[in-house]
Amino acid sequence: MTEIDYREYEHMSPFEIKDGLMKLAKRSSQKSAHALLNAGRGNPNWVATTPREGFFLFGQFALSECRRTMDNPVAGLAGMPQMSGIAARLTAWLGKHADEPGAAFISKIVDHGVKAFGFDADAFVHELTDSIIGDNYPVPDRMLVHAEQVAHRYLLWAMGADQAVGKFDLYAVEGGTAAMCYIFKSLMANRILKKGDTIAMGTPIFTPYIEIAELEDYAFHAVHIRATQEHRFQYSDEELKKLEDPKIKAFFIVNPGNPTSMAIDAPTLKKIVTLVKTKRPDLILLTDDVYGTFVPHFRSLMAELPYNTICVYSYSKYFGCTGWRLGVIGINEKNILDDRLKELPAKELEALDKRYISITLEPRKLKMIDRIVADSRDVALNHTAGLSLPQQVMMTMFSMSELIDSEKVYQQACMAICHKRVNTLLEGLPLDLQPNANFAAYYGTIDFEFWLRRYVGEDMVTWLKEHVHPLDLVYRLAEDHSIVLLNGGGFEAPDWSVRVSFANLPDDVYDDIGRAVRAVGRGYVDRFNASKK
Repeated sequence: MTEIDYREYEHMSPFEIKDGLMKLAKRSSQKSAHALLNAGRGNPNWVATTPREGFFLFGQFALSECRRTMDNPVAGLAGMPQMSGIAARLTAWLGKHADEPGAAFISKIVDHGVKAFGFDADAFVHELTDSIIGDNYPVPDRMLVHAEQVAHRYLLWAMGADQAVGKFDLYAVEGGTAAMCYIFKSLMANRILKKGDTIAMGTPIFTPYIEIAELEDYAFHAVHIRATQEHRFQYSDEELKKLEDPKIKAFFIVNPGNPTSMAIDAPTLKKIVTLVKTKRPDLILLTDDVYGTFVPHFRSLMAELPYNTICVYSYSKYFGCTGWRLGVIGINEKNILDDRLKELPAKELEALDKRYISITLEPRKLKMIDRIVADSRDVALNHTAGLSLPQQVMMTMFSMSELIDSEKVYQQACMAICHKRVNTLLEGLPLDLQPNANFAAYYGTIDFEFWLRRYVGEDMVTWLKEHVHPLDLVYRLAEDHSIVLLNGGGFEAPDWSVRVSFANLPDDVYDDIGRAVRAVGRGYVDRFNASKK
């Protein structure tokens, strides 16, 4: 690969570059004895089985309820499930299927719903039954009544919050990426953010946040609040001070980070809280906390600054369900967005009245969370908004599985998988890293510049920057070792860094990845030493 070739790829997303690396790694694997190892994607290679067993068994019960109403076996046609007495019928049905996987789990979640949430048993079971069949539109469109309460309690646990933060209105969406699109679109439509506004981003960050902000639709001016390896991937005082600039309208972060996997530690979190409360009470915060469940005692900004914070959470990584497309947008009942709407100039309020008049007689009373729902369907199609009901049932069962797991056996098992793979990679490198309680271990960032500076010296780093294109790192790994990693520069991480996923490959291959990364680094050192001679 020549320098000119690399330049052609400089502005591409690392996820698009990955496709080219995959082709290169496949060719390399076919020519050598190396197995193709793709650690460039964050899709976990585990799944939560207990809630899935419950889901698929419950579908059989739901069909029996449909046939109870109307049954035409010749045509393969049945009716719609009815609420009256449905909880008792479920109990009887489970008695006949007690030995099947998922039966005990279904009994537990219904019992937990009644005892811990105060649900009416028939209403709760009917919501699950009718929804898993998917024979109705989502009503309410934002999220089903019982599903929202269950997801809310799960979210408070996952985000390290308690009841003191108040209630968050949740909108069930098709994963974290849909949440991003809906939020950006609605903030613009409601004049809370405007084209060309200045925003801040906690970098390194998930690439789409950078790319969306640069789109013509938004053209945001982005100020980067950088977390560096020298500060253990925390925001320094100097970086946080940038947020004092009143031109910055919003601060977007992924916490724990992607690609760093580092959660904001308690001292830094306290500094952000103090800054917002004393100097920037007008600052909007958007926190994407999908990896929070991989950090013990994780605490989100939504728990500390509920008034200012929009929370995005995806179920995809923790439960191994990227294909289910499950996520929520959470906005506190008392929030900065609703108050900001009231402060808009008269002409803008009139324009928004016209935008939403088709769905409410009093547009100015429409909360921001409900505007996001409407905007997700371009307002005119608001009557068909909402996440598919079978998806909401799966979300409810995932949430319930964690809520009834008082010993957190599942969480500990997920954490153990990731940390074992991290340790295996470190043995292959080898590097001696100090334990860090804020490290989610879902991804890792290997910064060649940082480590070469530490182990070889500043001359080596100067030579590297003069003679090696940053993309050479990932191309060397693909071409010479059949290994696919993502380039860190695409995440606004250091240019001479790579991101490795600890989620999607078998445990025993990570020492191979470590040795390959070490071999590439050693190759640069050998070239550097040769140049001195």
